[in-house]
Amino acid sequence: MEMRRKELAVTDPKELDEIILSCDCLRLALPDGDYPYIVPLNFGYSRQNGQTKFYIHSAGAGKKIDLMRSVKRGSFELDTQHRLKTGEQACNYAMAYRSVTGRCQIAELTTAEEKAAGLQVIMSHYSERSDWTFSPATLEKTCVFCLTVSELNGRKHD
Repeated sequence: MEMRRKELAVTDPKELDEIILSCDCLRLALPDGDYPYIVPLNFGYSRQNGQTKFYIHSAGAGKKIDLMRSVKRGSFELDTQHRLKTGEQACNYAMAYRSVTGRCQIAELTTAEEKAAGLQVIMSHYSERSDWTFSPATLEKTCVFCLTVSELNGRKHD
C-alpha cells in the first residue's frame, strides 16, 4: 500500500516495535462477502529473524473463528498516543497519533506446545512476564492463532 503523505511514514523497525508495544488492541479485518468483518483483539507481538508475528486467542466458536479458519488472511490496525491538537480555527484542529497497519496470513496453532508458546507471547505483552503456565484443560479449549505479517506500514502524526 502506497502512503500518500510520506513525511508521516514510520519505517524504522525499532520505532515500529515501539508503536506496536505501546498498543493494547489489535483490530483484525477479515473478508466476509461484500463487507469486511472487523474485530478488536488482545494480542501478543514478536519479531524474530526478520519475521513479524502477532498472536491472538479466542474461544473455539463464532464468526471470527469461522472466518479465520476459512479465509486464512486478513488486514490489521493498531493505534496509540492519541492527542487532540487545537487551534483558533476549525481547520487547525487535528489528531496526533501513531499507528501501524498491515496484511497477514493466519494460521491456527494446534499443538499444546504451540498454543502455550503463543499464549506466553500474549501474556508477556500485557504483564511483562514470560513464565506463565497453562493447564491442559485451558489449552484444549482455547484457540490460538498466529498472524504472520506480509506487509507492515507505520504512521505518526505528532
